[in-house]
Amino acid sequence: MGSAGLSRLHGLFAVYKPPGLKWKHLRDTVELQLLKGLNAGKPPAPKQRVRFLLGPMEGSEEKELTLTATSVPSLVNHPLVLGVGHGCRLLTDMYNAHLTKDYTVRGLLGKATDDFCEHGRLVEKTTYDHVTREKLDRILAMIQGSHQKALVMYSNLDLKTQEAYEMAVRGLIRPMNKSPMLITGIRCLHFAPPEFLLEVQCMHETQKELRKLVHEIGLELKTTAVCSQVRRTRDGFFTLDSALLRTQWDLHNIQDAIRAAAPQVAAELEKSLGPQLDTKELPSREWSWESQGPSSTLGPERGAGH
Repeated sequence: MGSAGLSRLHGLFAVYKPPGLKWKHLRDTVELQLLKGLNAGKPPAPKQRVRFLLGPMEGSEEKELTLTATSVPSLVNHPLVLGVGHGCRLLTDMYNAHLTKDYTVRGLLGKATDDFCEHGRLVEKTTYDHVTREKLDRILAMIQGSHQKALVMYSNLDLKTQEAYEMAVRGLIRPMNKSPMLITGIRCLHFAPPEFLLEVQCMHETQKELRKLVHEIGLELKTTAVCSQVRRTRDGFFTLDSALLRTQWDLHNIQDAIRAAAPQVAAELEKSLGPQLDTKELPSREWSWESQGPSSTLGPERGAGH
């Protein structure tokens, strides 16, 4: 694999994580597939460099020394890539941008468990005949309103300033630092008691917090509820449509995915971080990473699907 192939292994890409597959196993699998792809290619010829070696002068019986020019292999260009290289820095930028994620969350009315999951230890059973779609929508509107107020508080912005107004118009109000889970949007997609399906847009969440959200919605509705499924459908600017399926976890598909995502990655990070971001680090379709050495690790998990 030549240096041109290695230069395309710097950036961000998304993969679809099948249910039940641990993200560490997913990362190891992707890394192994990249190694297979790199090892299958023909290695480039080692670059040559000139060195001057000290030795005796030819044809001379005297013990005089001279400098002789010779070519030896240069070892600095041997491929050592195991992952997405400088894209690891972009993951840090994504974290600092506090981008939102989208989830679909399934709930089941009428019971409570110790871990808020459908298959957890049963704690309580309740009736839910009084729950209507209208009541659920009102509760969701209250939750969204309270979280929007919390978002403003954690952003440390004075809403009376022009800067804050412009950020609000562009939808760029973000917390300055790590915060509890913040919900920027929540609505009901399907309601057929005891089942209901929510679409949740949020940041700084964990799966446990999303499951607990379903539990708290049940309490607000004067009943109980458990979570039966959590599925991430968008992570920042990556959606399920751009996520590589398991059959696509190979060198060439990953290179194509990195290249296809590069313009959007650059545009979204520049939009979200603005002056905080060093735009020289942002990738583009034409940009080559060959000027810097490759990394030997994959970055943390940021898959588009849970």
